[in-house]
Amino acid sequence: MDITLCPCKSSQIHAHGFDPATGTLALQFKSKKGPGSVYHYQNFTQEKYDAFRNAESLGRHFGQHIKDNTDFPYRKIEPEAEKKPGESESEAA
Repeated sequence: MDITLCPCKSSQIHAHGFDPATGTLALQFKSKKGPGSVYHYQNFTQEKYDAFRNAESLGRHFGQHIKDNTDFPYRKIEPEAEKKPGESESEAA
């Protein structure tokens, strides 16, 4: 699933995106080397995404409403570059 990520002004989050068809929030965090890992959070609604992206502080909103919330199970999305040619997603994990 490809979700378009929009860069944002945040000290913790590099970019974010949302797929309303699947209820998936995508967050790319910052790392010391630049853009970092991408995580997909499930069971998100358009209203929750709007609240997140309109928050005064995206990092604070993430920490208070998303990070430890068991309503939003998440998984780390491995970059395509880390897979070897011909390797399946399960082999790369």
